[in-house]
This record gives sequence, C-alpha cells and structure tokens, in this order.
Amino acid sequence: MDMDTDALRWLQQVSDGTTVTEVGEAEAVTQSGISRALARLEAEIGTPLLRRSGRTLRMTHAGAVFKPHLDALLHHLDDGIAAVSQLIDPDTGTVMLAFQQSLGTWLVPDLARSFRSTHPAIRFELIQVRDELRSAALDGGNADLEIGSRRDPADESVRTALIAQEPLRLAVPRDHRLAGAREHGLAGPRVDLADVAAEPFIGLQPSSALRKLTDDLCEAAGFRPTVIFEGDDLSNVRGFVAAGLGVAVVPAPRAGSPESAAGPVVYRELLDPEAVRQIWLTWSGERRLLPAAELFRRHVLRRARAGRLPAVVE
Repeated sequence: MDMDTDALRWLQQVSDGTTVTEVGEAEAVTQSGISRALARLEAEIGTPLLRRSGRTLRMTHAGAVFKPHLDALLHHLDDGIAAVSQLIDPDTGTVMLAFQQSLGTWLVPDLARSFRSTHPAIRFELIQVRDELRSAALDGGNADLEIGSRRDPADESVRTALIAQEPLRLAVPRDHRLAGAREHGLAGPRVDLADVAAEPFIGLQPSSALRKLTDDLCEAAGFRPTVIFEGDDLSNVRGFVAAGLGVAVVPAPRAGSPESAAGPVVYRELLDPEAVRQIWLTWSGERRLLPAAELFRRHVLRRARAGRLPAVVE
C-alpha cells in the first residue's frame, strides 16, 4: 500500500471540520485535485471514509474508526521530521509548554528567560492549563512538558519531578485587622487560619487543587470556610480580596512578580506547616522528548536543584 501523505493530511483537516475549499486555498491545490486524492485514499483502504452532508463532508463510521490512527500516524511523522531537523541543528525547534496561570507571573518567565540566554533559536508555544485535579496531564497530550501543582501518582503514562515548594499565605485587604503596619509583604507574627474562621473567603472553583488544599487547611484549623466568590484564576481572587470582600489562601508572592509590589493586598504567613503547594515538572513516560524539549527539561531540573528560582518576598 502506497499512501500519499498529502492526502492523509487533507483527510485529517476535512475530518476536523475544514472544508475542501479552505484546504485547497491553504495548500494551493485545486478542489478537484483534493477530491481525487481523497478518493484514491479511500480506494486503497477499501471503504468510503467520508460522506457528503449538504455542502460539507462528514466521516463515515469507518472514517471515525480510522481517524485516531490517522492522528497518531501524522503526529509521529511530524515528530520524526522535527527530530531529524533538530539532530542536524539541536539549538532549533519548539517547546510545547503547558503551565498553570499563576506560575506565569514568576516561574515560567524566569525559566524561559534563563533558557533562551543560551538557546536563543528555540521557540516556545505556551498553553495555559488549570490546576483541576481531574483534567488530563500535558493538556491531553498536546504539550511536551507541564509545570504546575497537578500530579496523579497513579498515572503511569507520565513522569514527574518536584521543582519547587510554594509557601501559602493568608491574603487580606490592607485595612484588615490582621494586615499589620508594614507597607507590603509579611506583617508581624504568623497567623492561624482559625483567626479568620468567621470571615468570608474568596476561592477558586471546587475542582481546583489549591481550593482542595485550602479547604483541608481550614478543616485542620477547625472550621469550614464560607466561600462567597469562586474564581477561575488567582488574579481574580486577589482582586476580590483587594476590594475588601473577603480573605483568601494564595501562594506567597515571588521576587519580580506583580504580586510582590506594594498594593492593596497584604500577605500573612500561616502557622500550619502544611500550608505549602508543591510545583511539579511533568513529561510523557511513553514517548521520548524531541531535543529542544529535552534541553529545556534538563534546564528546569538543573535550575531547581541549584536553588536558582525566584525567591519568596518576605
């Protein structure tokens, strides 16, 4: 069987919802040329893969069965082409990096900047993911690496390495009774979460790993928090705290991040030694990373082991 890789790619695009007209315009090929190539492909496989529904093409049952294998085939083909290209010139290529939004203000920029100082030709494609415990690692396989607090020890398809510990702080409005006298950062002795048991909390969605950790810390302190607002990211949580609508448990500000500057939110150190969020580097355990991604993986691990990540603002 001698399949045309162009026809395979055109079939993938059409099955993903692109029209033959759009494929032809993007590939500079006539519609009749694409239709003939798809017909030859179906003849080689031995059954129709597409059927016409009005002006659009939809997959037949056989096409739907074939599609995941087609995606995997083209993914491996592209990996192979990229691997050869990077073998010829290791300092080229693209790193597909997934990360949690809160790490985009300090950790990811620091790692990317320090890496590109020695590998300036390597590009990054950045994918923001949430810290939801039940969501798939590596953005469902679309990313080479992921940096975040999600980790499922039972998932044997990925490998992980601990790269940072994020101390958690109680975020309070500047005029709060626990804010203290300092202009920013920590203010006086550490506080017990029980001190704010009766106050409204601002939190992330219940599916968030940080929300679960917050609930666990409050339970250890002897109460269940009354969460009056639930946001999708920590910038929203901090915004509602700044507005005086409640308190929140958030990661400690890091040097160079927007949160480290003096502002309407004060961060108090917590007494509970378990008030820490772990940050993990995740990569696939089932396929070898391409050279550019492997270079970045090693860079992250070296920098973490050397303690060269941005410091917590005290």
